[in-house]
Amino acid sequence: MSEILYVVGTPIGNLGDISPRALETLGSVDFIAAEDTRVTLKLLNHFGIKKPLISYYEHNKHEKGERIIDRILAGESCAVVTDAGMPCISDPGEDLIRQCEQAGIRTVVIPGPSAAIAALAVSGLPTGRFTFEGFLSVNRKSRCEHLDSLRYERRTMIFYEAPHKLPNTLRDLYEVFGERRLTIARELTKIHEEIIRTTTKAAVERYADDPLKGEIVLLVEGCREERAPMTLTEATAYARELVDGGMRPSDAAKEAAALSGIRKNEIYRELL
Repeated sequence: MSEILYVVGTPIGNLGDISPRALETLGSVDFIAAEDTRVTLKLLNHFGIKKPLISYYEHNKHEKGERIIDRILAGESCAVVTDAGMPCISDPGEDLIRQCEQAGIRTVVIPGPSAAIAALAVSGLPTGRFTFEGFLSVNRKSRCEHLDSLRYERRTMIFYEAPHKLPNTLRDLYEVFGERRLTIARELTKIHEEIIRTTTKAAVERYADDPLKGEIVLLVEGCREERAPMTLTEATAYARELVDGGMRPSDAAKEAAALSGIRKNEIYRELL
């Protein structure tokens, strides 16, 4: 097991959801990189696992990432975990995977629970095609720009949201998308799990001034309107707006391609 980074999924609430393979891996590696060592320590203690922990999160990922890579290259094995669910998805572990690739380190995934997929399965919305959009920005301008880029998205959209931000997010969803079917999945796998199938309009009226508590996944119905195809000029202009907002040109071209149906390389060439 030496010189390997294991990406280990952990429960999103119910500890019974951890897999035997995940427990075996956590018990076998030399050390564990955790988003919050206190949270992971509770998990390990529950299953009687004793392993050295190193904190690895958004604000120390560059420094700690290099340290983790050095230890693996020196012959150790590491498991990276997040507080709940699959690490490296909307998570700083994404950068650690990239560092492993650059260093020639083997990565092995140990699948586990995912709040996004669990919520999608019981959402009542179309599941054949979907897009995961992660957390929306706390900045309203950035948040609305993100939502506006999805105005004509035809796939079911999945967002993570914190309870204290929910009222403003619900208002913005209704303002940008109009009335659409909306599913709110709250506290998945926990005692107070709740699946609320509603609409953007009804959710604003019900929860804008009486916010829900707990971990929340929002699933929004895709656009059902037909629209005129976007031209290359329009797609490039849209990508340029994203670049002006701080996005990398390649990522902006990719997003414009997804929205317009035009090949990413064509938009990227025009953008440059």
